Amino acid sequence: MSARGDFVALRSGTAAWMGTGTEGLGFVSTESGALQSHPYTVDSRFNGSAGTSPEELIAAAYASSFTMYLALILAEAGLAADHMDTTALVTLQSDQHGFTIPRLHLVLTASIPYADNATFQSLATKAKANCAVSKLLNSEITLDATLTVGMTVAF
Repeated sequence: MSARGDFVALRSGTAAWMGTGTEGLGFVSTESGALQSHPYTVDSRFNGSAGTSPEELIAAAYASSFTMYLALILAEAGLAADHMDTTALVTLQSDQHGFTIPRLHLVLTASIPYADNATFQSLATKAKANCAVSKLLNSEITLDATLTVGMTVAF
């Protein structure tokens, strides 16, 4: 498959939450089953306890999207990586509205035979600017919200 062309895929992830914000418990799942009711809590997000966090999931998505896209554009340039390791670092910090993610940082180490540093840097920069998750971070976000009212039982 080429890095370009007409292609559309729709993938889903779901999250459920029970309880209060600080004492509650959530579960996150992916359509593929890679995550299946994986727990997340305030403690896993802010204190590093067991479970995942939205920032960890964003980091994994960004690292995998960037690395795959780089592999595709390396191939277009006639190159193939022996090995690439990418870590995405997502910064979460508090602000006047609660929290924000002001920056993401990629750390890439790669072994690519026959690649010179200038070509490598250029293609890595291109991948950072053009991978799907990089574009997502600058995209329109829409919302459909429905409130359901639980049944009340009269005695």
